[in-house]
Amino acid sequence: MRKLVLLVCVAALWLGTTPAEAGIIPSWSDQTGKLGFTPISNEFSLYRNVDDAGVDRGTTLQFVLINSVKVWTEFNFEFTADYNFDYTPGLDNDHYIEIGIVKPVTSFISLNVQRVISTFEPKPINQFGIRLVF
Repeated sequence: MRKLVLLVCVAALWLGTTPAEAGIIPSWSDQTGKLGFTPISNEFSLYRNVDDAGVDRGTTLQFVLINSVKVWTEFNFEFTADYNFDYTPGLDNDHYIEIGIVKPVTSFISLNVQRVISTFEPKPINQFGIRLVF
């Protein structure tokens, strides 16, 4: 993902764009307003898991990336990944990955398409839905 962001930033500079704000991953847009990128939430978390009885349930490494992209129209690209180690009894590790595109329709309704890949399901799952923003 970091290579993709670096490629986008280099391409933005090459196309004559200017960063809109500072940060680890800067916002940018081209001079025509047809292309752009705005980071919304890009997080990396490391958790130690303990159940209600106090039993150790391992470690979770989590990535949550939510970014607004403009390619003639605006949409959000979302990526969530949980990698669990010694979390599920009987498995050394398991994971959950969700990749989605969200297209705002109004200020409070969006259309959502996602792909879920996990060790909890035998095959990947496609999800289509409506998201309400409040």
